[in-house]
Amino acid sequence: MKKHITEQTVIFFSVSKWLILSSATGIMIGYLMSIFLKTVHAAQDARGLLPFHYYYTLPFALMLTIWIVRTFEKNATGHGTEKVIEAVHKQDGYINAKVIPVKLVATVLTIFSGGSVGKEGPGAQIGAGAASAVATLLKFSKQDRKKLVICGISAGFASVFGTPIAGAIFGIEVLIIGVIMYDVLLPSFIAGFAAFTTAQFFGIEYPYYDINFYRSLHLDLGLIGQVILAGIFFGIVSDSFITTVNAIESWIHKIPYNRYLKAFVAGLILVALSLLISEKYLGLGLLTISSALDPTALNSENIHWYDFILKTLFTSVTLGAGGSGGIITPIFYVGVTSGVAFGHFMGDHIALFAALGFVSVLAGTTNTPIASIIMAVELFGVHMANYAALSVVIAFLITGHRSVFNSQKLSLKKADNITIGEGSDIENTSISINMKDINKVKNLRNTFRNTRFLWEAKEKKSDGEKPKEE
Repeated sequence: MKKHITEQTVIFFSVSKWLILSSATGIMIGYLMSIFLKTVHAAQDARGLLPFHYYYTLPFALMLTIWIVRTFEKNATGHGTEKVIEAVHKQDGYINAKVIPVKLVATVLTIFSGGSVGKEGPGAQIGAGAASAVATLLKFSKQDRKKLVICGISAGFASVFGTPIAGAIFGIEVLIIGVIMYDVLLPSFIAGFAAFTTAQFFGIEYPYYDINFYRSLHLDLGLIGQVILAGIFFGIVSDSFITTVNAIESWIHKIPYNRYLKAFVAGLILVALSLLISEKYLGLGLLTISSALDPTALNSENIHWYDFILKTLFTSVTLGAGGSGGIITPIFYVGVTSGVAFGHFMGDHIALFAALGFVSVLAGTTNTPIASIIMAVELFGVHMANYAALSVVIAFLITGHRSVFNSQKLSLKKADNITIGEGSDIENTSISINMKDINKVKNLRNTFRNTRFLWEAKEKKSDGEKPKEE
């Protein structure tokens, strides 16, 4: 009995400790996020003061962003979340406090000039940096600093997403694929809710979407089948997004010219593409996202089937050339526009598939299915839960052992007969497939090829032509 009482007393003091620490951290980060988001909005409004198209400044902004990051804090490069995950896994949560102002300035500059980036990753990095600075200043242990930094990630995501529960879960799910860190669950929830509430108190407003879709009382097998197909499609879109972002970044890095010259040329290419095609692929793209999720909008007039492909290209070039900003908002854009394309192909439920794309491509590219399902409920309503869960999990599996965050650690294999380097990060992991399964794929491909040949021969014979031998 005495042992039980002692155990409960220790747990009580631990819970009380993290109630206080996570609440204070959440309030601090919520205030920082309100400053960050208002600065981003002010920068976007300031575009109208220019006597020319704002994106004409993009080549110069990319060069200036590279200089700022390289001069003051190199860890402020890229889309932010990657560096935070790396700090948690490799540096016990230590993040230099200089990353906070540098990341803020670099991101605002990139977004102002039309760089195709987002604000969630910088929000997480600024939040985690602030939490790390406080923990280091107060001389917390490495373990406590690490937990507080994870709270900072959750608080940053929650206050930028506008979804406190999904944001909190995202912060602890994104670190290790297949593992939710339960020891940080309570502090993350508290920090996320405190940050979200604080940001609202300081005037930040969040968009929520009514897609006017309600589950039918009867079992709609046709719609369920379409949702399954959508999950597969969104998994392929996610995989293509990851491939394109990584390939273009690697290609730009290998070009044997000065990085400032490469950034300037990349900016010129984006400006030229904007003039030739459309400028809607620049910046955050929130107007397009809202349009896709509006069931009353004429989506066919505003959104094209190739929008998600071009947005992927613009984002890849912006980040590969040295732009600073998040990758989550572009992922949302790619998700909703690919969902609209899929909905048009199916002929119905366009807003529903846009909403499913929103969360499914997020899950596929970041390996965060639980947070994505919860986000669907928070943004679109509880009636979305069943369909979102089905599409999200399928997209998460179809993407495979890949991610836009190469510092994520693997603790889950997504199929039998696949061996992974469990515990290693995605960038350095080794993945092997059972030879029997490889042979099955080859046999299936040969069967398809032979079937196609027989079909073509039959068609030619019916037309009076003699089929050619291969």
